[in-house]
Formats: sequence, structure tokens, C-alpha cells
Amino acid sequence: MASLRDIRRRIASVQDTYKITRAMEMVAAAKLRRAQQRIESLRPYAVAMTDMMQDLARYAENPKGYALLRHHESVRTITLVVFTGDRGLAGAFNANVIRRAVELHKGAASGGQDTRWVVVGKKGVGTLGFRGYAPEKTWVGLSDYPDYTHAEDIARYVIDLYSSEQTDEVHLIYNRFRSPLEQTVKDVSLLPIEPPEYHRERTELPATYIYEPDATTIFEGLLPRYVEIAVFRALLESSASEQGARMTAMRNASDSAEELQDHLTLQLNRARQAAITQEILEVVSGANALE
Repeated sequence: MASLRDIRRRIASVQDTYKITRAMEMVAAAKLRRAQQRIESLRPYAVAMTDMMQDLARYAENPKGYALLRHHESVRTITLVVFTGDRGLAGAFNANVIRRAVELHKGAASGGQDTRWVVVGKKGVGTLGFRGYAPEKTWVGLSDYPDYTHAEDIARYVIDLYSSEQTDEVHLIYNRFRSPLEQTVKDVSLLPIEPPEYHRERTELPATYIYEPDATTIFEGLLPRYVEIAVFRALLESSASEQGARMTAMRNASDSAEELQDHLTLQLNRARQAAITQEILEVVSGANALE
């Protein structure tokens, strides 16, 4: 049986751990509220851009002739853009994304396709490197507060890869935020761009918007913006998912620490009671021996 000193040390250690996990839970909750607000602010803009591009796709000349819409003759190389966090202690947040990315890589390899790795987040860079995968381009330090300029950099890099035919498909792999308790891994095919609306037949109906200069020029300029918005949304979704997963993980850890502290306190009281009982028995035995 553990001594009173050992039990007291364990209780003090658990109390210190509880303070840390509780503080991390509150910090993650504050960051999560901020990330949710950013996602809600982005959605109306993304919806409006999608509506405009649907309209432009009907009236622009030869919408399928653009590089970002054109399918390559054969898919020999795919690029996986993996969004992870910069820190751990977030449950299965990072592991789920990496597992999905590795599954896609193995599926591509079985089909004779090569994989190019583009990784966001220190955890993804470290884990994939440890497994023997070499990311060719990485971004770190973005998970707490991703900025639109970061999305522009990532989008520009994958657009250059696709336009120069160094890759034939680009996939975004990230956690989509649903609630602090639920994050779903998403595999979004980013390039080539092929929303179903782009394949609608052209009609003679009047355009929803009045375009200046012309629909073709604007459509060509919006295609890269569309990619940037998709990447930016993945960054925001991943950031919110990380904070939600960390908040939940730290809450569970705090609850476990409280339960362990109660168990250890009960164990301490029993040990003290046993020690006191033993001392009383020794005193009584000594008194009886003197009689």
C-alpha cells in the first residue's frame, strides 16, 4: 500500500495537471469562438462568389477552355494539401487527417500514380517526415489565426503546379468543423475545378449580373480567387476544428483529473484512518503490557 507521503504527492501532481488542462480548455474555447465568427463571416462571401461564377460559366466564352477547368489526359501525379495543427493535445484531430492522407497516397500508389505532399502545420510536417514522406512545400504557424494572405500563397503554389502540368489533381484534406465534439475529415478535389453547375448548357436567358468589362475576362480572373477561397475556408475550418478538439480533449482530461483526485483523496483518508487505528492499537497494547 502506498504511503501517506506518496499519496499526497500524487494528489498535488494531479491538482497541478488539472490547473493546466483547465487553463488550456478556456484558452481553446476563446480561440474557438473567434474562429467560428470568422467562418460565419466568410460563408456569405463564398456563396455570393459561387453564384456569380455559376452565372459567368453560362455566359463566358468557352468556360471549359481555362487551365484550371481543363482535365489532363491522364492522372499520373496527385498533390495532397494536408491541413494539420502546430501543436498536439487535441485528441485525434491531427491523426485523423494524416491517416486519411496516407490512405489516399496508398490508393494512388496502387494505381501507379505519384504523390506530391504539401503540408500545413508542424504536426503534419513532423509526423509525415517520421513516416518517410517528404513534403515538398510546408507552411507552419498558421493554425491559431490563419490569414487570407496564407491562402493566397498556398493557392498560388498549387495553381502553378497544375497549370504547368506538374500535377494532374489537387486534393485538400482537412477537418471540417461541425461542433466542438464533432469534426469530420474532408477530402475536397480542388483542381481541376468542376462544380456541376459549370457543365450546364448555355442559355439565352439574360445574365443575373451586368459585367464590365466582359464575362470571359471576369470569369478568368475569378477562377484563381475561387481556389483561394476554397483554401482559406479549409484553413478556417481546420483552425476551428483544432480548437474544438483541443477544448474537448482538455475538458475530458480535467474531468479525469477530478475523478482521480477524488479517488486519491478517498485513498488518503483510508490510509490515514488505518494509520490512526494502528497507532491506537499500539498504545492499547503498550498499556496492557504495563499492567
